[in-house]
Amino acid sequence: MPGKTTDYHIDDIGYWSEMKLEIIRKYATAYSAILTNQRGLRHIYIDGFCGSGVHRSRTSGDLVPGSPVVALGVDPPFTEYHFIDLDRGKTETLREIVRTSTPESYDEDSVFIYEADCNEVLLQDVLPRARYGDYRRALCLLDPYGLHLSWDVIATAGAMKSVEIFLNFPIGDMNRNILWRDPTKTSPKQAARLTCYWGDESWKDAAYTTDLNLFGYEEKNTNEAVVKAFRKRLKDVAGFSYVPEPIPMRTRKGAIIYYLFFASPNNTGAKIVSEIFAKYSDRRS
Repeated sequence: MPGKTTDYHIDDIGYWSEMKLEIIRKYATAYSAILTNQRGLRHIYIDGFCGSGVHRSRTSGDLVPGSPVVALGVDPPFTEYHFIDLDRGKTETLREIVRTSTPESYDEDSVFIYEADCNEVLLQDVLPRARYGDYRRALCLLDPYGLHLSWDVIATAGAMKSVEIFLNFPIGDMNRNILWRDPTKTSPKQAARLTCYWGDESWKDAAYTTDLNLFGYEEKNTNEAVVKAFRKRLKDVAGFSYVPEPIPMRTRKGAIIYYLFFASPNNTGAKIVSEIFAKYSDRRS
């Protein structure tokens, strides 16, 4: 961990992000322990929006290890780590943290850091390293800052049957910019962002009723209806066999910022995550 916050590209995070990091650490530890005991399998950790590897807590002001550092601290270690971010400052900071502050239990040559668009590098370079037939498995964190993820990445991971994902479903971004009460006022550019994330325009069926209200436009559905439709899509379209109920990430006042999904080809991971989610579901501090 760096000692001077002014020297690094650091994001301030709310307690809900700290809670997410705890969830990732707990599951990654269980996942790595299980896969390490499977002879002949190599297991990979992937972080599509990795950040700088360190954050500042809005609650305490302290530095908080980011998801890459959390993953590198898991024991037993993963066989490979792939960290991706489009921000050069963040990837340079992460490289320095990896070089100076990570455990001695991993091989430095197993850590790959990409300054790139994760939608491209995941499909072209990283996910192909986790093919089922090559006796590879992967745990992939897809935690975009908003609607900056392509459905192609999600669908490819689901079709591979070797990849488990944690996925940020940014309902806050959707409600602010796209899922307005009057859908005719949503800009086409903003709507296209959600179509890219969702994979097609069926999000409109999930987000709105078909009957016109007294004001002459379709009535907006609840967040829960949208989340339910996307969960079904992860199963039926992306092909993940197990998708537990996602956990809502809330502010202290109860507002939901995003939902954290988990999707997996196997029931063991889903059971473990469901137990972890249950412990955090009502936490707001």
